[in-house]
Amino acid sequence: MKIKYLVITCLAMVLHSCKTEEKQVNSKPTMQNRKKVVYQVFTRLFGNTNTTNKPWGTIEENGVGKFADFDNVALNQIKELGVTHIWYTGVPHHAVINDYTAFGISNDDPDVVKGRAGSPYAVKDYYNVNPDLAINPENRLVEFQELIQRTHKHGLKVLIDIVPNHVARNYAGKTNPKGVSDFGAEDDSSLEYARDNNYYYIPNSEFKVPNWPDWYSPLGGDSNRLEDSKFLEVPAKWTGNGSRLSQPDFNDWYETVKINYGVRPDGSKDFEELPQGYDQLDYQEHYNFWKEKSLPSSWYKFRDIALYWLEMGVDGFRFDMAEMVPVEFWSFMNSSIKMKNPDAFLLAEVYNPNLYRDYIRKGKMDYLYDKVELYDSLKHIMKGYGWTDHIHTVQSGMQDIEHHMLHFLENHDEQRISSPEFVNDANIAKPAMVVSATISTSPTMIYFGQEVGEDGSEDAGFGSPTRTSIFDYIGVPAHQRWVNNKKFDGGQLTNKEKELRTFYKTLLNFTLESSALMGPYQEIHYYNKENTDTYDHRIFSFVRWSDEEKLIIISNFDTQKRYDIDFKLSPEVVQKWDLNKSNYTLTDKLNGKHKSELKIANGVGHIALNIAPLESFIFSIEQK
Repeated sequence: MKIKYLVITCLAMVLHSCKTEEKQVNSKPTMQNRKKVVYQVFTRLFGNTNTTNKPWGTIEENGVGKFADFDNVALNQIKELGVTHIWYTGVPHHAVINDYTAFGISNDDPDVVKGRAGSPYAVKDYYNVNPDLAINPENRLVEFQELIQRTHKHGLKVLIDIVPNHVARNYAGKTNPKGVSDFGAEDDSSLEYARDNNYYYIPNSEFKVPNWPDWYSPLGGDSNRLEDSKFLEVPAKWTGNGSRLSQPDFNDWYETVKINYGVRPDGSKDFEELPQGYDQLDYQEHYNFWKEKSLPSSWYKFRDIALYWLEMGVDGFRFDMAEMVPVEFWSFMNSSIKMKNPDAFLLAEVYNPNLYRDYIRKGKMDYLYDKVELYDSLKHIMKGYGWTDHIHTVQSGMQDIEHHMLHFLENHDEQRISSPEFVNDANIAKPAMVVSATISTSPTMIYFGQEVGEDGSEDAGFGSPTRTSIFDYIGVPAHQRWVNNKKFDGGQLTNKEKELRTFYKTLLNFTLESSALMGPYQEIHYYNKENTDTYDHRIFSFVRWSDEEKLIIISNFDTQKRYDIDFKLSPEVVQKWDLNKSNYTLTDKLNGKHKSELKIANGVGHIALNIAPLESFIFSIEQK
């Protein structure tokens, strides 16, 4: 084994030395490529036109959206917004409080379900879809296949969630393909750990539901024959967030159980690690490394789940809490996916910046959330206590992996921008959105309703205001005004909401068309801070360029202050761009009618700039 490992290591190093230059070139997007834009939509909320919004309301009281709501009109409107990929959140069949026993689906116990509609991250059957989303639950998988086909006809790609770290505590695969056994079906539950067990166990114990806080009752206190503060599980299993208590805390992920990937309880690994140099090798080499090895059972189960959905037509996945699963598994999983579909879009939730490079290079992720770095920085600036200086610090620190860091200002886990607890006004996010969407070659993501200023103020039940609930049957008011009784034309939007959606539509479509946004980035922020008296830390500026396009991007984050600036383009940029004329016309791509002038004097560019509160410019140099 040691000799074999040495040979593989040496081979990897040789391949690395031969391929390094090629990899560096191929890892950068070509000018023919364009930005990607992901539209995250909570599938069961999108088409729901019911406005009752009763806390803890049932599906009959509060309503639910369906796959069919994404009709040709809706998909065309999403496409025209400037979207390339739709992430349909909450598709795999997860635990819900609804009676589908007539369709061969077991009922779920409220003691281990969050909300009535259930968490989409407590999946109970990976080979089927949420019956709530189907007009005919018996036909639910066919209805989802039809949605995939409709989405593709509109030139959009389909993403769904896979949650490898945990499954629902009551996982029960009722529609497994032939030869596929359920999670845990072949486990030795007398042992805390065995390599090929799918779960971790607490021997000689019985699971107990959490002690509920005084303010909480399952289903908001409504009666249900299964709600009795009991759930039969003997022996108890580890909880999804890693709790090893037979009675987890209310704040634990008590509705889920942790998946075992061959990591022993002491943290040591019961599988081979990648040899040195494999972080520089492509997915084919990773696939070849694993294909002859005996690996933990859970590795194969989740690989087969991913391949099943790829075969059905899904174009990629968002992986929940990927950092809680060993990076070697991701090397195996993602290389298997890429061998099936090299263009599959693989997005992971990773929050530890120290792990970013490993999960990209070793784990073969395409994209990771840029939450801890860019999102958090922009949030602080939007709230008034952050300085724009930090934006470049983040971007320069990410320069080697910037293409892989997906940018967003909202998702299902974060507060709605318009909520009072965030900034209370969607317009305050405009400069942040411009920077987020244009500063790098990475994809941009928006969350449905963000483009019309949804504020997440509903008291949904298990979910609390500021975030649109992922646990409850609920309506989404601003979004519903755009849905307009399923006309999907924005007919009920206020003028302010219409203007906001126009802003997003203009910005996102520009990012799809721009070649410069797939080219180099350089800040001009500090040059202006040092050389312009009226420029300060509430403004941020940078340039992007390609052979065909030169962009100067300037954003004012201040909510009150208008700036009059002799804005400067640094000598370094003037030289790089070979600006040898004395005057150039600038067109603002956010407002095509707005023209300005760039004057070159003594090797420095000058723009007489008057920039209003929360205004941004994306100036393109006319080079004719």
